[in-house]
Amino acid sequence: MAVNLPHGGVLVNRLFCSDRFELEVDFALAKRERDARLEPGQVILGAAGSKAVIVDETTLSDLAQIAMGAFSPLTGFMGEADYRSVVESMRLDSGLVWSMPVVLPLTEEAAEALALDDVVILCDQDLRPRASMTVESLYRPSLASDVVRIYGTGDVAHPGVRSTLSRGVVYAGGPVRVLALEDSPPFAEYSHTPVMARALFAERGWRTIVGFQTRNPIHRAHEYIQKCALETVDGLYVHPLIGPTKEDDVPGPLRMKAYEAILRHYYPADRTLLGAYSAAMRYAGPREAVMHALVRKNFGCTHFIVGRDHAGVGNYYGTYAAQEIFTRFSQDEIGIIPVFFEHAFYCKRCAGMATTKTCPHAESERVTLSGTRVRAMLTQGIAPPPEFSRPEVVAVLMEHYAAYATS
Repeated sequence: MAVNLPHGGVLVNRLFCSDRFELEVDFALAKRERDARLEPGQVILGAAGSKAVIVDETTLSDLAQIAMGAFSPLTGFMGEADYRSVVESMRLDSGLVWSMPVVLPLTEEAAEALALDDVVILCDQDLRPRASMTVESLYRPSLASDVVRIYGTGDVAHPGVRSTLSRGVVYAGGPVRVLALEDSPPFAEYSHTPVMARALFAERGWRTIVGFQTRNPIHRAHEYIQKCALETVDGLYVHPLIGPTKEDDVPGPLRMKAYEAILRHYYPADRTLLGAYSAAMRYAGPREAVMHALVRKNFGCTHFIVGRDHAGVGNYYGTYAAQEIFTRFSQDEIGIIPVFFEHAFYCKRCAGMATTKTCPHAESERVTLSGTRVRAMLTQGIAPPPEFSRPEVVAVLMEHYAAYATS
């Protein structure tokens, strides 16, 4: 298989230079009249009749993905027809597979201030313009039932459910023009756009590329399944998510240091590439696994690793539900090959990494630790065993958590 075409056939580009925004930002003068930090979902009216919507971190990260084409074929936030179709069937209204809503939430008051065909400016909470959007759809989702379809639960303890229910009760949809900001993106060295990633793969002569999504440091189990997959393709794209996550996840900068450490010491440099995926984590388990695969297809990957409880949280999803969901779609519809792995562990009897497919020994011989248990050990100054994590990774994590525990 050659390097993939983008999802939908065309790599979207919604990035515009600042001079294309002309004088649409006259509302920024309103900042002088406000002392309080603005809340997401609000609308601010400008002196010349312009309108600005204040957006949150998740929306800002979604704008970045739309702009660079990571969310191809989306050209903006979903209108009602696409939203309903995605919630109910994991497809856009056109029939193209897409598993997660990408929406712009508004407060009731904000929705009343907008009308169809309005061109609004999307601003962060410091009133910096980030994008403009033409309002083509204003609609009220059935959030109580929609979250159950999307996340498989209505439990507000689920971080995705809680976030969705708190962000806004009316959605606006329409195409966006995203402002090319001068600020350096986080982890600029690794912040590839899909165009950049595809060029880097081509420079290395890679035709088959396996992508790996993570929001945790790479431990021995991750390393094992990555290297198993790498045996069958030209290159490995380690593409951790560094956008908004829940508070108790390992911080993004710390994870990047851990990735650098393990890749430097244990991975072939000519067959491995580290990137940084700036999207927000949704914790939607199976549905998000499909979305992650489609995004990596847009970045040029031909294969995508789906492991145990991919994109899961707590005990909301079955151990391999994120793999089983792919049976709902044909290979042609997905356009990227999912690579499934069982939970990997270190077996003391085998003296190496294994899964239940390859190891015949009792569970008492296996070294396994949950992420919660690892974080607890680190905050107590206890190093996870080398069978669980490489010493270079442990050193990075211990340094951070030692400082955190004493602060």
